[in-house]
Amino acid sequence: MQISAMWNHQIDFNLIYSILKCTQGKIDQTIEFLSMFETWKLQPNNIKKYEKKKNEFIEKRCCNHDITLLSIFLEEKGVLGYTSIEFATAYTVNDGMPFVGKDNK
Repeated sequence: MQISAMWNHQIDFNLIYSILKCTQGKIDQTIEFLSMFETWKLQPNNIKKYEKKKNEFIEKRCCNHDITLLSIFLEEKGVLGYTSIEFATAYTVNDGMPFVGKDNK
């Protein structure tokens, strides 16, 4: 909740949750990583990358746009050992989406 409050509750809880898992619960690292991701996400060329791949993600039932953008970001940064679509699919299937739209309000 502290992390969400820092961004005025404008960030999807599933995104925060997935980054917390990547950083093994380290709050400072999560905040730093989230800041880097939010900066990256605002660049128009990165949104265009997502728009090109969007249908591939949706076909794999990866419908959380923040998670799919995160997976593209992670793949681009060389953090993943597999593709962005494989990461988003695995996250959706293995971890599910613990938070739904009403949790974000």
